[in-house]
Amino acid sequence: MSWWIMPTTADIGFRAFSDSPEGVLRESSIALQEIQLSEKGLEFLDGHIRNVSEWSISMPENDIERGLVRWLEEIIYQGSVEGRWLVEMESIIGENTIRSQVIWVDSQDVELEIEVKAVTMHDLMVREVKPDESVLGDEGIPTFEGPGWMAQVVLDV
Repeated sequence: MSWWIMPTTADIGFRAFSDSPEGVLRESSIALQEIQLSEKGLEFLDGHIRNVSEWSISMPENDIERGLVRWLEEIIYQGSVEGRWLVEMESIIGENTIRSQVIWVDSQDVELEIEVKAVTMHDLMVREVKPDESVLGDEGIPTFEGPGWMAQVVLDV
């Protein structure tokens, strides 16, 4: 696991770490999905029929923070409106776009404990962590040492 639930006065948040911007996008996406699952939902997720699709979003001005918010909102939309619950993904961050090959299951087959309504801009952070730089941990979140990437997201539940 490369993401941890983050203490917040808001609804719920997480901090994710990876070695690349694409990796931190993946870890954030998995965090969003797993936070919502019940224990039973997580346990039985592997037993569902898998489907493969390509999803993409625009990322104006190559703003990775807004791109992450738009991407996570796309995942929420796909899960709640289109019935596609993301379980895995591989992304390419391009010029003003994020394109991902995703593996998904039917949302009706997934048991949730909580439902995320929106991704907030509150305390949002996506940034590169330079070599020999440390991001201090906080209440159960380990300290992360660069090089790498981190994201911090607060969700409205």
